[in-house]
Amino acid sequence: MSTRIDCDTCEVRGLHCHDCVVTVLLGPPPELTFDDDEQRALDVLAEGGLVPPLRLVRPVDPPHMESA
Repeated sequence: MSTRIDCDTCEVRGLHCHDCVVTVLLGPPPELTFDDDEQRALDVLAEGGLVPPLRLVRPVDPPHMESA
């Protein structure tokens, strides 16, 4: 499994880009993919204070409601 990072769809783009690991390491790419091992490595680096954490916030679809 991999994590697809699409900065164009991030809900906090612009607000937290300056403090996101993607921007720190690579600049703001339009789309990027990390596999599980790479994501765990980034998490370890962030927990150690070496890079900021990934700030990606994906949009959530509202719950489907049936009309009456």
